[in-house]
Amino acid sequence: MAKRNKKNRFKFLTKRFSKKMQQKLVMLFMAIILAFIVLIGRITYINASKGSRYTKIVLDQQEYDSRVIPYKRGDIVDRTGTKIAASERVYNVILDVVALKSNEDYEEPTIKALVDILGIKEEDVRKVIKEAPDSRYQILAKGVAYDKARKFKAIEEDTENHPNVKGIWLEDDYKRHYPYDTLASDVIGFVSSENQGAIGIESAYNDILTGTDGREYGYLDDASLAKRTVKPAKNGNTVVSTIDVTLQSIVEQCIREFNEEHTGEVREGEPGSKNTAVIIMNPNTGEILTEASYPNFNLNNPRDLSGIYTKEQLAAMSDEEKLDVMNNLWRNFAVSDAYEPGSTIKPFTVAAGLESGALTGNEEYVCNGFLHVGDWDISCHLKTGHGVETIEQSVANSCNVALMQMAKSIGVEDFVKYQHVFGFGEYTGIDLPGEAATSSLIYTSENMGITDLAINSFGQGFNVTMTQMAAAFSSLINGGSYYEPHTVKQIQDASGSVVETKNPVLLRKTVSAETSTMVKQYMKAVMTSGTGKSAQVPGYDIGAKTGTAEKLPRDQGKYLLSFIGYAPQENPEVVVYVVVDEPNVERQDNSAYVLGLSQKIMSQIFPYLNITTTENSNAAQDAADTASQGTDYEAFDSEYEDTYTNQDGSYMDDNYKPDLADWAEGQPTE
Repeated sequence: MAKRNKKNRFKFLTKRFSKKMQQKLVMLFMAIILAFIVLIGRITYINASKGSRYTKIVLDQQEYDSRVIPYKRGDIVDRTGTKIAASERVYNVILDVVALKSNEDYEEPTIKALVDILGIKEEDVRKVIKEAPDSRYQILAKGVAYDKARKFKAIEEDTENHPNVKGIWLEDDYKRHYPYDTLASDVIGFVSSENQGAIGIESAYNDILTGTDGREYGYLDDASLAKRTVKPAKNGNTVVSTIDVTLQSIVEQCIREFNEEHTGEVREGEPGSKNTAVIIMNPNTGEILTEASYPNFNLNNPRDLSGIYTKEQLAAMSDEEKLDVMNNLWRNFAVSDAYEPGSTIKPFTVAAGLESGALTGNEEYVCNGFLHVGDWDISCHLKTGHGVETIEQSVANSCNVALMQMAKSIGVEDFVKYQHVFGFGEYTGIDLPGEAATSSLIYTSENMGITDLAINSFGQGFNVTMTQMAAAFSSLINGGSYYEPHTVKQIQDASGSVVETKNPVLLRKTVSAETSTMVKQYMKAVMTSGTGKSAQVPGYDIGAKTGTAEKLPRDQGKYLLSFIGYAPQENPEVVVYVVVDEPNVERQDNSAYVLGLSQKIMSQIFPYLNITTTENSNAAQDAADTASQGTDYEAFDSEYEDTYTNQDGSYMDDNYKPDLADWAEGQPTE
């Protein structure tokens, strides 16, 4: 039965495949066999004649199957679009040792070109060839400039005159560059060797500026030309800052000239001040137009201290000392340093009194040169006294006695409340790193005594930062709107399209429009008849307040001078805040130094900013004429705001506040 079934299946198959079909199948089979014979023959021929070349390509694919394409870090530009930080194209020099060694005629001409054109040391090249003879990728140099790279490419491509320059290729890369060197160094910041922002905008907006690396896949051919599949890099976005390069340049020039004038004047070998800093802000948006400080540093070489110290001084420093110096140099004084503000705080005290209802604006005070508070006689800077004064006169004359009486009327609870309303002890939220924490540097209603309240009224006993003062002052003069201070206004992509706009952020209301108007009237008197009149600028209606704060410890004659002003009186368009910390002069308490610097800055920046002028500027012109005759620094009636005496005439104990022992150089420990 089984034999019969098998025979039947065979008959079935022979019936399905006819004789003609069977012949076709045989012919197809023979054709396939013939194709295999031809293919084997071809492979044998290729292997015999060009096997080494294809072996090289296979190896190249294994060696170069993936290579990073660096992204271009986004630019930082000023408010007008001028580049203040950019990434310029540079090249890495790559040596293919195998390609170089493939012909004995390649080595010497190639090494000579590397030495003569790219400045690479001959011994370095020969060392790489010796130590890595089988390598296809050795970095000989990084960051080669375009000019050098172009000259080398010209040599390499000139096969007629330089036929044996082989095994070298130039890999694209980027190097951060700052066209203005030292300009706005604290604000812009710089990048580390890993292309990460270190300080300033470079750090705060690092994620925005950072792009994504691309990849190249493929191999190198005999001529070391790239044959690749490319996944392009995604470049970083552009950050448009609020800084104005021209304005910044004007301010930094004024600061530099001031410090050069006083360098070594009293403290030999030291600059004209410990710190000099300026903030210029738009009070109606919170935009910082200028933030400048001295000393500054070169962003293209931030670790270079040769401009500050002599070779001998640098040689005597340890690495730790140099690091400390650099960290201090990179520190943004306007954001990271806290200090006692002095009399620039007085308009805030008046505003708190008006807002709380403790003051009406019609009060008068008597100043006999000091006020007895608690166990102390606290002096006014004019020890003979100012006599009877209105609030306006008290602000104009910077009278400590009148301000202490105002603070007593306000009371501890409301005084502390309005300190926080104005943002003292709070973070401002500025978009720069390193903002100082000051919450522990002001009193609370629980620990503020009557003496503390008295000295706080004129800017002693608590600390602020420049950024806090500028933002709070802006709200004081713009009708009470506290805007978050910021240094960036826009983000753009690599093609220039706007990705994000940083609109002004209104955080809170501080005072009423009525209070703002009254306080501005008082500060106008500072410039027309008070302590700031020598800083008046012809043709401009300016309001301001001056400050002379004695630093801790109180008996060493160290002062921080300040001036904060605005223009015009109606609808202010700009705030100017100038601080000179420990000027290198005989009498640091002489506010003429900061007034002279402030007048010089304002006289140059107001026309540039097109600040509204007055129709009748006779009063301003008279004040300016007086100032232009020169300032008698010795005779100037400076504000001596911190002379605390006991009833017997001796100085008050420096430890009048429990934690004063922890305060040093005016910078409280946290």
